Amino acid sequence: MIKQSLISSAIVSALFSTYAIAGDVKGKVVDHNNQPVSGAKVHLHGKTQSVTSDKNGQFTIAVDADSQLHVTKNNYIDERINITEDNGFVTVQLKPSAVESIVVFASALHKNNVEMASPVSVLGGDELKNAAKPTLGETLKGIPGINASYFGPVSSSPIIRGLDGPRVKITQNGLDSSDASRVGPDHANTNDSLSAQQIEVLRGPATLLYGSGAIGGVVNVVDNRIPSDVIESLNGAAEYSHDSVSNTNTYAALLETGKDGFNFHFDGVKRKGGDYETPSFELPSEEHEEHGEHDGHEDHADHAQESHDEHAELANRVENTFIDSQQVNFGTSYINEHVTVGLSFGRIDTDYGIPGHSHAHHEEHDHEEAHAEDDNDMHVDEGHDEHDDENVFARVKQDRWQALFNYALHDQWIEAISVRAGYTDYTHSEIEGGEVGTTFSNKSSELRANVEHKFGQWHGILGYHYSDSDYAAQGEEAFTPSTTTKSHAVYLLEERTFGDFTLELGARIEDYQLSSHIIEAEHHEHDSHDEEHHDDHDEDVHAMTEIDYQLDITNISASVGGVYHFQDGHNVAVNVSRSERAPLTAELLANGIHIATGTYELGLGYHIEDGEVHFEPEDIKQETATNIDLSLRRFIGNFGYTINVFYNDIDNYYYQQSTGLIFSEAHGIEVADHEHENALPVFQFRSNDAELYGIELDAHYNINDKNRVKVFADKLSAKLKNGDSLPRIPSDKLGVKYEFDYDGFKTNMTVTRYAKQDDITAYETATSGYTIVDASVQYDFSHSGIDFVGYLNLDNLTDELGFVHSSFIKEQAPLPGRNVKLGIRAYF
Repeated sequence: MIKQSLISSAIVSALFSTYAIAGDVKGKVVDHNNQPVSGAKVHLHGKTQSVTSDKNGQFTIAVDADSQLHVTKNNYIDERINITEDNGFVTVQLKPSAVESIVVFASALHKNNVEMASPVSVLGGDELKNAAKPTLGETLKGIPGINASYFGPVSSSPIIRGLDGPRVKITQNGLDSSDASRVGPDHANTNDSLSAQQIEVLRGPATLLYGSGAIGGVVNVVDNRIPSDVIESLNGAAEYSHDSVSNTNTYAALLETGKDGFNFHFDGVKRKGGDYETPSFELPSEEHEEHGEHDGHEDHADHAQESHDEHAELANRVENTFIDSQQVNFGTSYINEHVTVGLSFGRIDTDYGIPGHSHAHHEEHDHEEAHAEDDNDMHVDEGHDEHDDENVFARVKQDRWQALFNYALHDQWIEAISVRAGYTDYTHSEIEGGEVGTTFSNKSSELRANVEHKFGQWHGILGYHYSDSDYAAQGEEAFTPSTTTKSHAVYLLEERTFGDFTLELGARIEDYQLSSHIIEAEHHEHDSHDEEHHDDHDEDVHAMTEIDYQLDITNISASVGGVYHFQDGHNVAVNVSRSERAPLTAELLANGIHIATGTYELGLGYHIEDGEVHFEPEDIKQETATNIDLSLRRFIGNFGYTINVFYNDIDNYYYQQSTGLIFSEAHGIEVADHEHENALPVFQFRSNDAELYGIELDAHYNINDKNRVKVFADKLSAKLKNGDSLPRIPSDKLGVKYEFDYDGFKTNMTVTRYAKQDDITAYETATSGYTIVDASVQYDFSHSGIDFVGYLNLDNLTDELGFVHSSFIKEQAPLPGRNVKLGIRAYF
């Protein structure tokens, strides 16, 4: 016992005792003209907390060992300087960056976007606040390589380089958002842009830190719910905005305070609006509405065109696209020289309409007359009595807890140990006629533990990642079974600098387990499908088979990359990665009507034989992506650019394919040469080899201190290796943005051209190109010691009619028409 005690004491002494007493280092941050830079973030390497330079550029930071200061400021190039406790005063000079330069939280190694081997975009500050939309997809879709799934403006998820859903991980402060947005395109994600400090988009595989669900990329929403810096005074912000296109009012507030290392954070967002207006467009015919883009008949487009003149019905708004949302977040933390520990709680309560999910016909005048006859139509919530009883809307509730622990050892080898954990309780209920039809729920737990270390010239992170998701679906439209998914993973990231070249290596091993209880009905064959046999058909479906199914797969991912600074302010980055993932619940186990997509969906695990569906999950292979990224960057002087070229070779790519069969309640699955009312096409997930490649451009030119021009573009090709196109591939885009900034007054205009998309599957229709013109004006001013930002956004200035090719309901839900957004923001 005495020997064990001596050993323990020696270990504790070696790790902690040397750095018990801290000293202060003072300094000043200046620009290339030796003028003070205020608001620069000064971070001590190995710790979570940081300080900010004041209006004179000065700062004071506690130092308990020889270390490195990392000084960052948006639109300046990062600077790193070595310091000791004996340093009395240091001066840090920052060079301006020709492109946006922001530290990326998701990088884990304190890097900014122009230093990383893989391409990253960051949207933050007032630019993010002014561009914020109800969904991440609409907020981010202007970034090169990023598009939106667009199931209406209140349910729109990001698409990264043609990949979305199960391949794009949506995280909040590095932990999964844990909603049901991956299950279907009509399920909105639960991250609100207004409550974020910045939103980061990692293109290409980011599986090493974030798991197999990030095989296509990561969207990380960064906020300050758990304050990571010492707050010494009361500060906050408030905002109000109004959108004319949907009569939406948005309110947001933030409040932070602290004392003696204890910090408190609160933020909240309330948004309420109605159906959005569009330029006049033709509603799809009843046949088209029933079969949508998934009609397998080759002459569908011609038939629809012939019927336009005779049966065309015009609309200038998209029904059932309202939103009524409230979100509040509370957080607290305690910070001292070595420890940061904190806890946060967030609650979301949102109702939103689901376009294309209604069983009613699109008759606007009938809709208005019905309300005139009875203004007291019964709904689950009286707040939605302006919406037709037949319309389906979603009610989303989420409670989310997060905890953070960070210990900065500042040891010779181990710099810091951090643990971040989260628990989420999420429900998504679809409500029609005052009744809950289907409920999707997900209770999930997640833990991520990192050890940041330095061995010789190598700097890196060793981590462990655990996640547990208990997903359930109940109701008439529950096309996926309840499923439990667990994963355990270990990962290692290492980097080393050789002069002007930085080498990055990484690997991850993940044990993935999916468990579900499958109930399979056994059908008997019939000689006829006549109406008189309908009752017999129902009686014959009596035998049920129950199967306890488990999928257990080990996913292995690895990457090697490098950044070469070949000239001051210039670098070239290369990243090669190989990532594996197993299918998610919908891809593997779907078996039922998916109203949102207008199809009957079957997963990879099912086999169709003579009109009967059998669960035979044999030889389920992992989806394996080999991705190559090449980036060329210039970020100094008046002209800067980022050019990304990528190639993604994916083996066993999971996608939906038309089977040529149809499904009806009365007759089940049969060949499509029969015509039955309300019959739906049958689509099944298949796996095949695919390749995706493209180019992205983001260039800036500072004409002078007041005027700036930006050009951005992306182009994508996505096909199966057998030559067939993949469905719903986003259109290419090209945009030009002009900015003017003078004495607190900022204005800009953006023109974006979305190209025609005719690279389509046999069951899609081509989508015409369109041009969107946006403009904004912003003015910064102060009054009574409070800083204000007033802004006016003019979206779709020319009222252009545009259809989103990547949308499942593109013909039913075009983009919003001209919108005037007026807002004011106050900081104190």
